[in-house]
Amino acid sequence: MKKILVWMMAVAMTVLAGCGSQQAGTSSATAGNETIELHVSAAASLTDVMKELAAAYEKEHPNVKIVFNFGSSGALQQAIENGGETDLFFSAAQKQMNALEQAGLLAPETRRDLLQNEVVLIVPKDGGKDLKDFKQVTGNEISHIALGEPKGVPVGQYSEEVFKKLGILDAVKAKAVYGSDVRQVLSWVESGEAECGVVYATDAAVSDKVRVAAKAPAETHKPIIYPAAVLKAAKQANVAKDFLAFASSGLGRKLFEKYGFEVK
Repeated sequence: MKKILVWMMAVAMTVLAGCGSQQAGTSSATAGNETIELHVSAAASLTDVMKELAAAYEKEHPNVKIVFNFGSSGALQQAIENGGETDLFFSAAQKQMNALEQAGLLAPETRRDLLQNEVVLIVPKDGGKDLKDFKQVTGNEISHIALGEPKGVPVGQYSEEVFKKLGILDAVKAKAVYGSDVRQVLSWVESGEAECGVVYATDAAVSDKVRVAAKAPAETHKPIIYPAAVLKAAKQANVAKDFLAFASSGLGRKLFEKYGFEVK
C-alpha cells in the first residue's frame, strides 16, 4: 500500500511538472507575439518624416508599434523631466538635450547628433508680401510676424538670434505673435493670419501654401543640430536603441534627406 501511494505521488508530480512546462511554453510564445509599444518624443518639425520612418520600421518589426508625442522640444523636455513615458527623444536643439543629460536622464552613450536644418523666412504662396530679406519684416507692410515662443521652441530661439544679430530684435518683438511649436507658426502663415513667419527649411518644404522669401545667413545663428538619445528610464531600451540605429541607417538617411534634412 505504501509503495502504491509513493508511486501515485510520483506520477502526479510528473503530470503537474508537464503541465507547468506546457504553461511556461505557452506563456513564452505569447510574450514573443505581444505588441511592444515604443514611446518616442520628437520635435514637431520631424512629424512627417518620423511617421514615414516609423511605418518602414514597423513593416520590418511587425510586433513593434511606435507611439509618438510631437511638440516643441522645450515642452517635450519638461514632460520627460516630469516623468512622462518616453523611451527615445529627438530634439530640434542641443539646449533641451543638454538639460536632460545634465539631469542624468539619458541612457549612457546613446546620445548622437543626427540632423542639421536651416532657418527661413516664409510668406503665403498666394498674395504674400514681396520680401527678400529678414530685415524687411520691420517695414510698415508687415503687421504680424509668426515666431516660435523662444523659451521652449527652438525655432523661436534661433529666430531671436537672427534678429538680434541683425540689430532689429526689438522692432520684431513689437509685431510678433508666438506659436507653441513650429507647425503652429507654419499654419498661421499658411492661413494668412500672419504676413510672414520664421520656420525651418524642412517645414516650408512640406507646405504648398507658403514660399521661402529668404534664408537666414549662417553666421546669424548657432548651427541647427538635432540630437537624439535613449532615456535612462526607457521601458523598451533595446528597441529604442534599435530604432535609433534604424533612423541613422541607409534607409533612414534617405528619408531624412527626402524631407530636406542634412544628415550628420
